Amino acid sequence: MEKDILNLWDLKKSDCNRLIERALTFKRDRKSLSKYRPLVGKSMGLLFEKASTRTRISFETAMNQLGGATIYLNPKDTQLSRNEPIKDTARVLSGYLDILVVRTYSQKIIEDMAAWASIPVINALTDSYHPCQILSDVMTIVEKFDTYEGLTVAWIGDGNNVANSWINISAILGLNLILACPENYMPDPEIIKKARNEGCGNIKLTTDPVQAATNADVINTDVWASMGQESQIEARKKLFKPYQVNASLVAHAKKHAAIMHCLPAHRDEEITDDILEGPNTLVWPQAENKMFMHKAVLEELLIESDR
Repeated sequence: MEKDILNLWDLKKSDCNRLIERALTFKRDRKSLSKYRPLVGKSMGLLFEKASTRTRISFETAMNQLGGATIYLNPKDTQLSRNEPIKDTARVLSGYLDILVVRTYSQKIIEDMAAWASIPVINALTDSYHPCQILSDVMTIVEKFDTYEGLTVAWIGDGNNVANSWINISAILGLNLILACPENYMPDPEIIKKARNEGCGNIKLTTDPVQAATNADVINTDVWASMGQESQIEARKKLFKPYQVNASLVAHAKKHAAIMHCLPAHRDEEITDDILEGPNTLVWPQAENKMFMHKAVLEELLIESDR
């Protein structure tokens, strides 16, 4: 694997499969692995500019259970808030830490951080990508269906950072992916172009949510307004209303279709409460599985860096 995970293009299909299998092992064998502590003496920094519940806690818990320590860094409490150059911060933190997990707005910030850091840097979310989320989501799909091969995943809603990462992994793994987004809210066209140029995967775009949901094995959605877009919420509610994941839309999918949402959810906006809490929901194991995937990622990057 590469030193960093900044987006899923940093991974090969074999990397993704290995991480998914290892994460499933961590979950399946959690009791027998309860004393497995390969990261004793290792330190992880969490540099989070954006709010987080699941990503922060799952990374911290993963590191703790593997024997390592975590230091949480709010950029407002660091010299970054006083315009210290990223390259200076990255080199200093590399002297203290073994790995750095960054959650920020601009993809360029994390890329600059990784370019100057001598330690692995993990993208815990930017406005462009959310790679570890998608790795754990595919893990959840494999846990449910025993495979991702031959399944059709529908994305309904905003063409946001999570959608972009679904496009990444669909190209890498050869998934069937169909995204239904309003016309001016499609995923990044450069990301779509790169994915299609890779020559693998079956990625389709539509403005029709029914077309996307029809015969889908998995229906996936996210909030209509991401962090930093709060001023657009009311306008987006009107525009995205036809993209609500509700019983009428889900009826077009396969009977066994799994429902996914990376949370937090705005109930009865992008997804109705009955679907979120319904018998086909994978939302809660999906959230839990972040911890197991983060264990796999931390183990891979930190033990690999020692070789």
